[in-house]
Amino acid sequence: MPALPERMQPGSPYPLGATCDGMGTNFAVFSAHAERMELCLFDPSGKREIARYDLPECTDEVWHGYLPRVRGGALYGFRAHGPYAPEEGHRFNPNKLLLDPYARLLHGQVRWSDALHGYRVSSPRADLSFDRRDSAAAMPKAVVVDEPMHWTQGNRPHTPWNETVIYETHVKGFTRTLKRIRQHERGTFIALADPYVIDHLVKLGVTAVELLPVHAFVQDRRLTEMKLRNYWGYNTLAFFAPEPAYLAEGALNEIRAAVQALHAAGIEVILDVVYNHTCEGSELGTTMSFRGLDNKSYYRLMPDNPRYCINDTGTGNTVNTAHPRVLQLVMDSLRYWVQTFHVDGFRFDLGVSLGREEHGFDPNCGLFDAMRQDPVLANVKLISEPWDIGPGGYQLGNHPPGFGEWNGKFRDDVRKFWKGEAGMRGALAGRLQASGELFDHHRRRPWASVNFVTAHDGFTLEDLVSYNDKHNEANGEDNRDGGNDNESYNHGVEGPTEDEGIRTARDRAKRAMLATLFFSHGTPMLLGGDEFGRSQQGNNNAYCQDNEISWYDWKLATSDRGRELTDFVARLAQLREQHPTLRAAHFLRGDTEVVPGMREVMWFDESGAEMTQETWGFTEGRLLTLRRAQAQGEKRADVTLLMINGTPETHVFHLPQPGVNWRLRCNSAAPAAPEVAWSEPTIEVEGRSVVLLAATVRTEPHE
Repeated sequence: MPALPERMQPGSPYPLGATCDGMGTNFAVFSAHAERMELCLFDPSGKREIARYDLPECTDEVWHGYLPRVRGGALYGFRAHGPYAPEEGHRFNPNKLLLDPYARLLHGQVRWSDALHGYRVSSPRADLSFDRRDSAAAMPKAVVVDEPMHWTQGNRPHTPWNETVIYETHVKGFTRTLKRIRQHERGTFIALADPYVIDHLVKLGVTAVELLPVHAFVQDRRLTEMKLRNYWGYNTLAFFAPEPAYLAEGALNEIRAAVQALHAAGIEVILDVVYNHTCEGSELGTTMSFRGLDNKSYYRLMPDNPRYCINDTGTGNTVNTAHPRVLQLVMDSLRYWVQTFHVDGFRFDLGVSLGREEHGFDPNCGLFDAMRQDPVLANVKLISEPWDIGPGGYQLGNHPPGFGEWNGKFRDDVRKFWKGEAGMRGALAGRLQASGELFDHHRRRPWASVNFVTAHDGFTLEDLVSYNDKHNEANGEDNRDGGNDNESYNHGVEGPTEDEGIRTARDRAKRAMLATLFFSHGTPMLLGGDEFGRSQQGNNNAYCQDNEISWYDWKLATSDRGRELTDFVARLAQLREQHPTLRAAHFLRGDTEVVPGMREVMWFDESGAEMTQETWGFTEGRLLTLRRAQAQGEKRADVTLLMINGTPETHVFHLPQPGVNWRLRCNSAAPAAPEVAWSEPTIEVEGRSVVLLAATVRTEPHE
């Protein structure tokens, strides 16, 4: 680095963060309550502080200054001076090096030390005490970035919502064991661009990958001391910087290359983002960034005692997205990932926390309003996890128009039905039709229901049919962590078995649930690895298992069973693409006749008679037929007939009138069976299976 000037120039309060112009760098950081702000520069190793400057100006609560001759690659951090008064919500401690909230690249990792706390950890006064140790040696440093953006093509897939099929996966776990990829690139963004990986996704019919958190996150001290690791990444340190472990060469262009390769294959990229809390934890947590810069602004604090954090997230703190500068931080981060890396959407962890105002959850909160009107976000997909642990924390169906929502009721009801629980036929019908009772309002569309049977949090599909109970012993919490109510069924043996009868029953159950997922209206989301039988050995909370428990075992994908299941999933996605009735763009209410004698949606029992209030009320009913009809052009309609047998026995289903030229397109009990024309008035549906018939029908009588 060339010789540094003696002092900073005034610079500009916008943009926030470190902005390099080739001749120097402007630094700007928000703090409403700080009394002084210092910039610290470090040598290339990040171990030695080489200069310290006062930011000379503060405009509208943004501290700023320009430093000539500081260019890309420089390492820096901040120190904030102000009152240390926890009982008033203030926790300034200039002995603590603070990461820039707008840092775009990180150097080094957190090295756990009590010095990372603003208070003396062992003091009887707890967080009311004050720690004077310098934390710089334990902190990662922000890197000034001037890396150019290179895009050889900018064509995003822009897949319509009703044609979207999401594949939830993990950057590291997805490719960590793929031997065809160079070892140092496995588990990184570079590996996501590998042709083998992309070919697999294309074959499945996936249109979007949803990546577990890729924002830089912290390895929790507790887990580190237990020799475990934060694998999922829901412990964010920086909202602009990628997790360094996911960059093989440490270059941001690796992300662009992966996104570009996926886009070229027609696959969108959705990021799972965690803006509801940060890694700093509760009031007894660390001072790494936000807490030291302005605790009272960045976090929601107890109104009657601001010493304590509000903990609606279950992680110790809740980000105060009702504050305009914090709202700006989230919006700037979202726009950055869209504009810099061309990502196509976001899934918001604990989205209810983002929608909380002082009076509680509000679908018209400031942050949601800002997202909905922002031109940069206008064409990206927004998905909320519609719950948190705060008051009124379950808000499924209550998010504003424009958002998709993870439909936990779909997961629960589909599992219960195929497990054999009584009284689930009506609930299943609602899930098949995109849970209209929850989402059919404010002109929302069926796609708002993001349907899933399994997700990263919980059993994999293989484990769902192989274990009655969770087996989380490897997490070091005596199997107390993770949910106990999984609605799973092991079919007679807990865990793996060589009993061919049990394995066959498990395979059939998996196919039935997958068929239900893909033939339901709404947006299907497939958990990565479910397509070839990935297991987590019964662990339903593998957040800390950065090892073979969580990594994908690609040997399964090449096994006979793995190939058969992968082919079946690909077939389901193909059928969904071919038949508009399986992915309706609008809610079907059954009040429109598409074909003479056929309304757009009709329900029948196994005798071919239309369902009545009495038959719907029969709690032991586990047989159901769903007919959907949708016009295609002026004279033809796509018609599908879905027959579901939730019992263990084979049942004869009578096809409802009027009769049409049906074609048997899918039988989950016989996945490899060829398609055939079906002219018989009845069809046998084997136990715990789904059959799909389809036809193209004229919408007007023959002349």
